[in-house]
Amino acid sequence: MAGVLTQEELKKIDAYWRAANYLSVGQIYLYDNPLLKHPLDIKHVKPRLLGHWGTTPGLNFIYVHLNRVIKKYDLNMIYICGPGHGGPGMVANTFLEGTYSELYPDISQDEEGLKKLFKQFSFPGGIPSHAAPETPGSINEGGELGYSLAHAYGAVFDNPDLIAACVVGDGEAETGPLATAWHSNKFLNPAQDGAVLPILHLNGYKIAGPTVLARIDRSELESLFAGYGYKPYFVEGSEPEKMHRLMAETLDDVIGEIKLIQDEARLKDGARPQWPMIVLRTPKGWTGPKEVDGKKTEDFWRSHQVPLADLAEKKEHLKLLESWMKGYKPEELFGEGGEFKRELAELAPQGDRRMGANPHANGGLLLKDLRMPDFRDYALEVPKPGVVVAEATRVLGKFLRDIMKLNGQQKNFRAFGPDETASNRLSALFDVTNRAWMAQTITEDENLAPNGRVMEILSEHTCQGWLEGYLLTGRHGFFSTYEAFVHIVDSMFNQHAKWLKVTRDIPWRRPIASLNYLLTSHVWRQDHNGFSHQDPGFIDHVVNKKAEIVRVYLPPDANTLLSVADHCLRSRNYVNVIVAGKQPALQYLDMDAA
Repeated sequence: MAGVLTQEELKKIDAYWRAANYLSVGQIYLYDNPLLKHPLDIKHVKPRLLGHWGTTPGLNFIYVHLNRVIKKYDLNMIYICGPGHGGPGMVANTFLEGTYSELYPDISQDEEGLKKLFKQFSFPGGIPSHAAPETPGSINEGGELGYSLAHAYGAVFDNPDLIAACVVGDGEAETGPLATAWHSNKFLNPAQDGAVLPILHLNGYKIAGPTVLARIDRSELESLFAGYGYKPYFVEGSEPEKMHRLMAETLDDVIGEIKLIQDEARLKDGARPQWPMIVLRTPKGWTGPKEVDGKKTEDFWRSHQVPLADLAEKKEHLKLLESWMKGYKPEELFGEGGEFKRELAELAPQGDRRMGANPHANGGLLLKDLRMPDFRDYALEVPKPGVVVAEATRVLGKFLRDIMKLNGQQKNFRAFGPDETASNRLSALFDVTNRAWMAQTITEDENLAPNGRVMEILSEHTCQGWLEGYLLTGRHGFFSTYEAFVHIVDSMFNQHAKWLKVTRDIPWRRPIASLNYLLTSHVWRQDHNGFSHQDPGFIDHVVNKKAEIVRVYLPPDANTLLSVADHCLRSRNYVNVIVAGKQPALQYLDMDAA
């Protein structure tokens, strides 16, 4: 292990980690005196303390080690932060690498910039406490848990050189969407897609109690992930020097394994690989106060949010905060003027290789228009209203088929849905592609292939997570599902709509392709299924949002549906909801009228 990091490299990596931890604590607590040049006084502390410390030192530890392998192997990598309120760490690291100041010049690389960086965090007129759209490098807000892994896989579909390092918190790992998303490896084709490196961060606790995965035997945990199809590597401990060496060695092994899997797959077809993942077990609130008021804090749930509170009333807490922050030795990390010391700053990658500056995390930079056929060429002849009978979505399927075909070379369009593509009368897609599938097959299977571009898994959460990751990294997609069951992703819709709303006011966030829903099997025609499949309420949910973000379309027939679909697939930064029947129905409008 001593051969992976030299003693000098180890010293610098640890110093970089201390700098990220120092900046993270400063964001949570400080209003002024960012370099602690003066004895810490209550006037230097924010009047209301908000934020989450517990997950942050582990996130910082991962970030600095990913920086090392990005530089060593010239990796194209993004960082997906699953732990909910890991914002201090993401902001700290993008500041240290320089991206933050480039995008927000007012947050300069000096003492005044540090003061502003600290003050703005969870402060009126400032920034949120999570990895929000304002955070460079983020495509997963994390304010709501469960979607990080699906986003990661969506990001790497059709991105053969991209690695998404996805940190999954052990609290998030208890959610249903996250538990299902582990199966995404059955849809990832190493011959044409990138790679996801899941890093399960076991710090042991949620807000006020233990996490499930942290309280099962290692053998059971290892069996769980082997059963999911992964090869888990364990990095466990609390002593920094040992942990730095072990993490460095493990990442070298894992990156080598990913490259080997991809190289072999790109030379010849093979079986689904066993992808590597990392289980990182570190103390919650690592390097923070071990005890507060005589109660265990580090490596316990009490470090989840703000370990030291009531600083105005409890002077000993103020002294403890000062001791905690000075323990990171800021004088070794920052110059007299507040600049990050050059020999440490050089550990970060350069340019677009920085995870905060990677264009895949600002997908509008990479977005290319779809090649679109003329939707009028698919028109139904309607000589007279109310005479011709047709299935509107079956007509749409032919249009989508040719969009899929036209964009086959640039590989930037996929269709998503929970096992309903054929049921929703979109089976014309299977004339030109298949369902993506890397699991086992039998002779009788139809339309399954490793290079398929129709993404089906019986989880609306996973479908939407994949699609969001695909869109946020600069591609296009279409999500069809039954109207009654789209409610399963009500909250995911909320979060994506909020993301789009916020990004409209962030000049450096470029517009992305719209999230397009096609809701079929709607309330008015449930011949087979009945009352359980009748629920038009998703529209009510959607129209609560501002019109600048959402659009709802109710095309009455096939020609109108074609026109609407063409418009939606060309649009940017919207959530479009199209409700259209799949059953035989009377047609009313010719194409000109539609």
